[in-house]
Amino acid sequence: MQKKFKIEVDCANCAAKMEEAAKKVDRVQNVSISFLTQKMVLEAPDDTFDAVLKDVVRTCKRVEPDFEICL
Repeated sequence: MQKKFKIEVDCANCAAKMEEAAKKVDRVQNVSISFLTQKMVLEAPDDTFDAVLKDVVRTCKRVEPDFEICL
């Protein structure tokens, strides 16, 4: 499953660091974090998508504590 999320990230460097860290999260098939568009695209297995999303958010918050997903 692939989903897009609107996010808040402060700089391009932080977005790159978060993307690199998120790609290392278990069960992440692909992730793209863009500072310019303020979007994150996450691809993970359907059956564990919510758990993977939580892990990715937790990982991104370690890189930049201000990271937010806008719902």
